[in-house]
Amino acid sequence: MDDLITQATSGDERGRGPAVAVLPVGSFEQHGDHLPLITDTAIACLIAKRIADDHDLFLLPPITISCSHEHAPMPGTVSISATTLYAMVNDIWRSLKASGVPGLIIVNGHGGNYVLSNVAQELNVDGPRVALFPVSEDRARARADAGLESTGAEDMHGGEFEVSLLLHGAPHLVHDGIEQDDHSAPSRPNLLTLGMAGYTTNGIIGQPSLATAAKGKAILDSFSESARAHLSVIGRRAS
Repeated sequence: MDDLITQATSGDERGRGPAVAVLPVGSFEQHGDHLPLITDTAIACLIAKRIADDHDLFLLPPITISCSHEHAPMPGTVSISATTLYAMVNDIWRSLKASGVPGLIIVNGHGGNYVLSNVAQELNVDGPRVALFPVSEDRARARADAGLESTGAEDMHGGEFEVSLLLHGAPHLVHDGIEQDDHSAPSRPNLLTLGMAGYTTNGIIGQPSLATAAKGKAILDSFSESARAHLSVIGRRAS
């Protein structure tokens, strides 16, 4: 993870003079027996670093524990409340704004962080400053650009999408045996009530056997391009 977390100095950022920062938000939750608890954090960092590098933005360190309550019965999962995550992101943005960096892209690596949508909505009341990334359109475009074989509904957790990103950007985090972890549960109408344990016993919903490093690279390429549209919106006010 060291190469995914910023090592910039104060002098580096003074020279850059960024108007937009990038905040990766991950989680600390189960991803089956062959992916680490930091999977979502690693993925958020991969995306955030690529965006920051390509668009010369201020890369922040990740939030590593978030709202993973749907995984609570499974060993290793640790969560904070939605109100705590809300407060953290809100405080981070206000600190950035006070230091002269009014724009923020929140890179969300965990689908259960629903409260981030509310944070973005509220911080943009007085004008576009904050973007939540990737949105569903960005993810759909990336899936198409990378030629993923599974659908978004099928590929919910620890499947083709996530494992492809890790195989490209952090292959050491993908343990032997992941290709045997495919599990199908494309319909999950009671997920908020039953949690993940209501739909999977191995912790995976998706087909990690379909993942490749080439697909992961194509996903990141697509996300870097998609980020331009978000930057053009918040950049008008952040510049």
